[in-house]
Amino acid sequence: MEAVVAFAAALLALRLAGLLAARWRERGRPEFAAWAASLLAFALAAGALAWAAAAGWSDAAFRVYYLFGGLLTAPLLGAGSLLLVGRRAALPFSLLYTGLAVGIALAVPLTTPVSGSEIPDARDHLALFPARVAAIAANSAGTLAVVAVAVATFRRRPLGNALVLAGVAVAALGSTLFGLGAARAATSLALAALLLYGGFVVRSRSVT
Repeated sequence: MEAVVAFAAALLALRLAGLLAARWRERGRPEFAAWAASLLAFALAAGALAWAAAAGWSDAAFRVYYLFGGLLTAPLLGAGSLLLVGRRAALPFSLLYTGLAVGIALAVPLTTPVSGSEIPDARDHLALFPARVAAIAANSAGTLAVVAVAVATFRRRPLGNALVLAGVAVAALGSTLFGLGAARAATSLALAALLLYGGFVVRSRSVT
């Protein structure tokens, strides 16, 4: 059952990412590309949860999950928020960081093999530097960017920004549920993706 829930969450996030990518193609606004990439990361993280729920956790499943769920989602969200308010330097920086994150996820050795049915704790399998430091710094910076932009522009886009802040809150709360199984973690990812998508759509209508 957990694998089915996680797979459904992956499909939902993938669909939302596709809708945002379509808006990017139509309007040429770079923030839509960043937001689409972030929801794609949500989808791939949920896909890793489904994989692990069906076959058990492995080193490969953990690396996929850590890359997309731990290293990329929040920074790409933050890049989209910065691009929305005209901070164009966020685009090359986010591309550079994405390459770095992929390199970390693929190359950094695991301190212990990954196995079992519970979602692994990164502290048990990765050294503090560079993988966990990168995740902490990037997630903090990405979340700060999302919250700062949402608060600064709240009066102009109250509904959109409220949905974005709710999505960030649900994603953060979901991290406390990971020990309760893949189904709950995937559900939190799906709900966060839905809230964020709603916020992006409302915000786009108010600024175009």
